[in-house]
Amino acid sequence: MPIYEFECEACGETFEELVFGSTEGVKCKKCGSDRVRRLMSAFGFRSGGKFVSSSGAGGACSGCAGGTCSTCH
Repeated sequence: MPIYEFECEACGETFEELVFGSTEGVKCKKCGSDRVRRLMSAFGFRSGGKFVSSSGAGGACSGCAGGTCSTCH
């Protein structure tokens, strides 16, 4: 099942959620609001044994602290 990144429209919290089927019913982990929107997230994959970033840069951005890359701007 895919893991999606969401942002709460009520409190601004960003969080990840494992989604089974549809995104309906996703609630903010901080405030409990159901007013959340799914964010576009970067992804990486292996191709021929080399890591390839979806950004095309061949790796993480300079501001990435690992994990979700929500620190990248």
